[in-house]
Amino acid sequence: MLQNVLRYGLIVLSLIAPALAAPTAEQRGKAYARANCARCHAIDRHSESPLKIAPPFRTLHQRYPIDALEEALAEGIYTGHADMPAFELDPDQIHDLLSYLKTLE
Repeated sequence: MLQNVLRYGLIVLSLIAPALAAPTAEQRGKAYARANCARCHAIDRHSESPLKIAPPFRTLHQRYPIDALEEALAEGIYTGHADMPAFELDPDQIHDLLSYLKTLE
């Protein structure tokens, strides 16, 4: 009996462990923001943007509906100041970044 319970437990654990280890869209989006945006933007709920003119990500939803940023991210974000690099994200990166931005609303 105990052997069957242990065997069943190991089977269940082997099925759920990969799902527990895989990063979520929000986690991947935050990692993308940390790697590509945090040099200038505050990407969390509390810190100040390192570059004062760069809006904190937590305030973006006050300026734009987050889902409306999907097209801009796909076509590339180009701004009028030289410090902002041009970004064109692939569909998976867009989904992940928007998922993360929604957590900051």
